[in-house]
Amino acid sequence: MIAPIAIKDKISSGRIIKIAPFKKGVRVTSPHKHHNYFEIVFLSKGTGIHSIDSQKYKIIPPIIFFVRKEQIHYWDLDTEPDGYVLIIKKKFVELSLDKEIKTLLYKLSKTEMMLLKDTATVTTLFQLLVKESVQDITASNPIVEGLLKALLAKLLSEDRSFTGNNSAEIDIYHLFREMLSQEGRLKNSVSHYATLLHTSPQNLNAICRRAANLSAAGVLSEFIISEAKRLLIYTDKTISEIGFLLSFSDSSHFVKYFKRFTGQTPKIFRLEQW
Repeated sequence: MIAPIAIKDKISSGRIIKIAPFKKGVRVTSPHKHHNYFEIVFLSKGTGIHSIDSQKYKIIPPIIFFVRKEQIHYWDLDTEPDGYVLIIKKKFVELSLDKEIKTLLYKLSKTEMMLLKDTATVTTLFQLLVKESVQDITASNPIVEGLLKALLAKLLSEDRSFTGNNSAEIDIYHLFREMLSQEGRLKNSVSHYATLLHTSPQNLNAICRRAANLSAAGVLSEFIISEAKRLLIYTDKTISEIGFLLSFSDSSHFVKYFKRFTGQTPKIFRLEQW
């Protein structure tokens, strides 16, 4: 029998945000999910691997990781880490006086890893957040909100998004994934992306199977479901609007598609989050 995935909770039930130094004693963890929050991890030191869902990321500090509630992740560190962990519950976002924080979190949730250039500002903001959040925060705190917004905006400015200038040097599989992660509106069509990649759907499918043991449609569906989950969690868009943004002309088709991959309807998934 396959053991169930552990669900870890690093924040007390009454708290809505937590910022703390990364535990130096943590080197290896078993695959797990988080109970009810979004996690941002900043590492200024340390080497090893951080696995998030099906992707393994080599830790090359300074580096930032973003882990959503539904994602399975684990650490396999070779050397002592140094950095910070930021945990945010939905209630913090709901109570926030600054509604742009939710928008910034949505944008950052579209990626899982980010290499940093300006570590001084990021480090200072984490240090100030730790100092200001020593006490349990259970309601709106303008100082913490201001610092958090500054941090999230800074991280977005550090994002090194794919521009397409070096497409000839990038493996088609990774280029396919980059297109899916960067495109403003996902299209539920392998043929669409095959055309953009100047290849055939059959060749793209073969490349994905060799690279990830998944069909091109399987890779695409992972991104569609992930984007659907982000939109359900971080926006107030209706299920019909989300389906339209994901190229489903019929909302009932989107609901069936979502349930086929997650076992839940979009409505139930949204109600159970955070």
